[in-house]
Amino acid sequence: MVDELRRAGTGRARDFALACHPGPTLAVTLFAVAMAVGAEAPATTTALVGAAILTGQLSVGWSNDWIDAARDAAVGRTDKPVGDGRLTASSVRRAALVALAACVAFSLALGWRAGLVHLATVASAWSYNVRLKSTVWSWAPYAFSFGFLPMAVALALPGYPVAAWWAVLGGALLGLGAHGANVVPDLQDDRSTGVRGLPHRIGGTATSIGSALALVAATVLVVLAPPGVPSIGAAAALVVALGLTILGTTIALNGGRSRLPFSAAIAVAGVDVVLLVLSDWVVPR
Repeated sequence: MVDELRRAGTGRARDFALACHPGPTLAVTLFAVAMAVGAEAPATTTALVGAAILTGQLSVGWSNDWIDAARDAAVGRTDKPVGDGRLTASSVRRAALVALAACVAFSLALGWRAGLVHLATVASAWSYNVRLKSTVWSWAPYAFSFGFLPMAVALALPGYPVAAWWAVLGGALLGLGAHGANVVPDLQDDRSTGVRGLPHRIGGTATSIGSALALVAATVLVVLAPPGVPSIGAAAALVVALGLTILGTTIALNGGRSRLPFSAAIAVAGVDVVLLVLSDWVVPR
């Protein structure tokens, strides 16, 4: 009996982990922590940045599966623990709200400037889940939330510096690319449940090409916009990002439900974060 309860508890914990969208959640958290470390933030600030971003991302992931529970069940999404009945929508809703409450506390502990900016990015992501994913403005929360993540991290640093304009714009472009790569595999299922975001209106081919252009533009911006001549390492990073984008786009254009294009977009974002960390992206005021 004890072993059965332990296995049941382990399975439930695994399902909650899957329901939070672990890939993007961990990636965005690591990106923010890397920016804080690269900017030589105090250890306490770095830890708070990680906690605020992680809890915010958990709330976003769980709210997505809670709000989409009926849609996921209707199309038989076996990769969604709520959609196939392994978790109840109410339990994931509670988890999302608890994570959101923790996010508010951790964010404001970074100071009101950083806290309010980060909470705005989380609110933007929730707005996508609640309503905007089904409108022509589906891209806007991704652009806003990714774009202002560097600003939230910068404002948490001593002296309250800001993020360089190109860091904000680069983040927004990465958000646009990630949105398209994330949505394309689910276009058919989304249409059948009434979701009509921008990618659904312009089609998978246009979305995949547009996402690729946004990802490449973000990397070019992060390479060329910082002061000085780009290093050989930066040029090599641009080549890597271009290769990842071409790979992901080729897979997306071949159709199917592969998540590799989204993974490639996250990898490009990782390359750009490394470039960001190695540049003068924090601007003193």
